[in-house]
Amino acid sequence: MSPEVLLRCDALTVAYGANIALENVTVHIRRGEFVGIVGPSGSGKTSLLRALTGTVRATRGSVELASGVRLGYVPQVESVDWNFPITVREVLAMTRTRRRWPTITDDERAEAAAVLADLGLAGLEDRHIRELSGGQQQRVFVARAMFARPDVLVLDEPTSGVDVRTRHEILHLLRDLHSKGSTILLTTHDLNGLASHLPRLVCLNREVVADGSPRETLIPEVLERTYGAPLHVLEHGGMPIVLDHDYESSESLRDAERSLSQGRGAPS
Repeated sequence: MSPEVLLRCDALTVAYGANIALENVTVHIRRGEFVGIVGPSGSGKTSLLRALTGTVRATRGSVELASGVRLGYVPQVESVDWNFPITVREVLAMTRTRRRWPTITDDERAEAAAVLADLGLAGLEDRHIRELSGGQQQRVFVARAMFARPDVLVLDEPTSGVDVRTRHEILHLLRDLHSKGSTILLTTHDLNGLASHLPRLVCLNREVVADGSPRETLIPEVLERTYGAPLHVLEHGGMPIVLDHDYESSESLRDAERSLSQGRGAPS
């Protein structure tokens, strides 16, 4: 394996019984990349992440990590039980302990405080997770992943189920992490608010439809093959805006422009 490639899947097929979730998918993630996987519900985005992180096995093909590469996984905020009685510090400690309840050494306590400070969460170590805002909650789980010292940060729909302000915060958090050298792989359904700002997109619908920059992938032909329906693409401020069939609606256009404007300053 080339030392530049940290994570790769080749001719990957994943099936759950007779249901094929992914078929003949090849994706390579190189050090320092910021990659988004986009596609409709049921397209295999989460199955791909599960295969890459080792929680489901390939039916055919292969998944390979470069020697010593560690992954940090950030789940969807909607999948977390926010009433579970645990503090911010204990969430981080769960990545380092095998004890029944997460504990932390003095050195790890200082390291956790530094990670939280880097993510704008200084002073919240003893706060219960349910007391946090949506943006803070997502940052805590990014901090948890970063506390594991990953080589690749993997996020499943990081802007799903959050408001526009929180989406803006998450986008800029990921931009900052990438600028500091983090390799990031994420799935997203947010074509205008997140995907259009990423350097590389993989359009997925059980198979790879396209792989390239937003200008190469957010085009009508690729989007129709990916989503199975016509989508229209306009340009606003030098960036693509994806609209559905109701694109002539002024409200639809305003919504897309508003989503797009939240991400200005993101990686390019």
